[in-house]
Amino acid sequence: IIICIGCALLWLHAAGKLRRSLTVAGITALCLVDMWSVNKRYLHDEQFVPRSIQTETFSKTKTDELILQDKSPDYRVLNFATDAFNENNTSYWHKNIGGYHAAKLRRYQELIERHISPEMQAAYQAIAAAGGEMDSVDASKFRVLNMLNTKYFILPSGQQGQTVPVLNPYANGNAWFVKNVQYVNNANEEIDALKTILPTETAVVDARFKNMLKGISEAHKDSLSSIRLTSYEPNRLVYETENAGDGIAVFSEIYYPNGWQVTIDGKPAGLGRADYVLRALYIPAGKHTVEMRFDPKSLHVTEGIAYGALALLVIGVAAVALIARKKAQE
Repeated sequence: IIICIGCALLWLHAAGKLRRSLTVAGITALCLVDMWSVNKRYLHDEQFVPRSIQTETFSKTKTDELILQDKSPDYRVLNFATDAFNENNTSYWHKNIGGYHAAKLRRYQELIERHISPEMQAAYQAIAAAGGEMDSVDASKFRVLNMLNTKYFILPSGQQGQTVPVLNPYANGNAWFVKNVQYVNNANEEIDALKTILPTETAVVDARFKNMLKGISEAHKDSLSSIRLTSYEPNRLVYETENAGDGIAVFSEIYYPNGWQVTIDGKPAGLGRADYVLRALYIPAGKHTVEMRFDPKSLHVTEGIAYGALALLVIGVAAVALIARKKAQE
């Protein structure tokens, strides 16, 4: 119907039966009606609610407040008091191991099914048996959770939906050097190896990334080796590293090659994948600054096209106005 009306307006204008101003006004009104009806499908009246109701949806608990007192730049939380992978309240306040989204990274979903879910059961049972005393808990029961830098567990407490935070002293941190690199031939071997390795000592790497890591199988690591996250933003991470020898660093961030640019002291470096989902990087001996920045080339291409189209539009409008002015003068 809208197309027919639009065509009719253009035909009337072309036939000289409708003035230009009325034609423009008609098409503008037609576009407004079309966009209004389509947008109302997604932004309907029921979605516009008072701020008080909106904030109640993600109300902050006492547990959330206690965890948020930790001002460390980056750590993760796992909520045992809810269905961890079918709720988003935890994700509203914290960087969450769980959470729900219809579109998921396939590798992370596979990690959930093969390791995270079984480790959650084992960790919960171990913590409950120890009465929350983490010093008495066997950390080998949840190595992958530690690898993902799960610094806090949220546990149920009482019958009124109350919860309590438990600090996990075994979390591996933001990044670490490893002594050994175990190369594997495929994804199945990589995800299976996580059952047996100690991630702080050994990194499992697909053989396709061997060249990026200089083919190193035994890397330098000692008690003075360190990696410290100094700046955190979702699209920019900065680390200060120090190591007496050439080393392999594992970063507790999801490996995603499309858009992430890595530099060491401002020079481009190759980023590999380790432990099925994390990032690995060869870092030469000494003190260095490592920066990871999300800066996809596709974004710049899109911006270029958009700005180019805008420039053509401006030029076109200016040309039409100039031609119309000359005709008026004649």
